[in-house]
Amino acid sequence: MRAEQILPDHADRIEAGATTIRKGTVGAFLVNARVLTDPGASPAERATAEADVIEALPALRAIGLFEVLEVRDPALRAWIDAGQGARAVHSRKST
Repeated sequence: MRAEQILPDHADRIEAGATTIRKGTVGAFLVNARVLTDPGASPAERATAEADVIEALPALRAIGLFEVLEVRDPALRAWIDAGQGARAVHSRKST
């Protein structure tokens, strides 16, 4: 299957049940995951990435991303699996 078969060029979102999935959701998640696993990321960068991931989780789950792919970083994977807030990622970065 090709990308345009899922989301045509003229569309910027699709609906999966009651969840809206915007074009770029997976790409944004990848960028945010890199920030969250970067020990050099600032607290502000980390907080923004956390908020963005939390907002995107329903869409990422709706498309089945985590049923096919596994987050390699154990702490980030556990945080995502638990659906925890920002405190969980911050605490793992300060150790």
